[in-house]
Amino acid sequence: MIIGTALLAYAAAVGVLGPRLTRQAAWPDRAPMLAIAGYLAAAWSVIVAIALAGLTLAVHGTAIGGGLSDLIGACARRLRDTYATPGGSAAAVLGLALAGVVVVRAVLTSAARLRAARREALRHAQTARLVGREMPGLRATVVEHPSPAAYCLGGRQPTVVLTTGALRLLNPAQLTAVLAHERAHLAGRHHLLMTMARAGRVVFPFVPLLREADTQVARLAELHADDAAARACDSGSVVAAALVTLATGGSHEPAMAAAATDVARRVTRLLRPAEPLRRAHRLFLRAGVAGLALCPLLLALTPALVALALGPVPAA
Repeated sequence: MIIGTALLAYAAAVGVLGPRLTRQAAWPDRAPMLAIAGYLAAAWSVIVAIALAGLTLAVHGTAIGGGLSDLIGACARRLRDTYATPGGSAAAVLGLALAGVVVVRAVLTSAARLRAARREALRHAQTARLVGREMPGLRATVVEHPSPAAYCLGGRQPTVVLTTGALRLLNPAQLTAVLAHERAHLAGRHHLLMTMARAGRVVFPFVPLLREADTQVARLAELHADDAAARACDSGSVVAAALVTLATGGSHEPAMAAAATDVARRVTRLLRPAEPLRRAHRLFLRAGVAGLALCPLLLALTPALVALALGPVPAA
């Protein structure tokens, strides 16, 4: 019972406090891909923790027997005591039901989201190539439309799409920056990362961390693509100018409030780049991401490992 409670407490703490801590931290904007890994590790560790909490409730009534004791050389009674729950078989059934629902929902949701995203991207790419024209020098598909836009489609037919409106407004340097930005999305497989985030939100939409996951991952993916484009052009100002041109359509009129705020933040970040994270700081954060990914499993297995280390219970 203690292990199940600890896992649920971990899920609640990370799921509720995670977004607050993320908003207060300054490092995610300086290392977007690392922040994406951290966000996804935290989000999915919440799902895993809830599933494992259900399994630990069921261990006492279903999994621990003399055969396991003979197999691993430890005392089944010690393991039973470690994972014991006062509910007996009723708690075991409840735990198995909880674990089963979480696992099945997570697997089916992820598979459905991935299939739908791939199908939509493929259909969109095929349509863009059908109605547009290939620009060999740009390695992009140009679609006739007056509004300036540029985006990419991942999947089986990765495609960068530009409108004629964008080609008319962007100068050569800005066009290079925009193409580098979109190719960075494809190279980083950002579409898959966002699909994972959306799937997590669907599994437990009431958990704040999972509810915000796709928005945060999408924002960080844009920052990573901005950085890649700035490196490719050796100039963040060119990327910033291209971003403003596409966002305003060359009119310099303010766009919708939310979009304008996001663009302003990205432009400011490009024009005033922060110092890169130090190597020690980056290694520390990577260890934290790995810890988040492994924490539920370690919580679930620690009592069993302790029981194995202690060995058989002495005969009374």
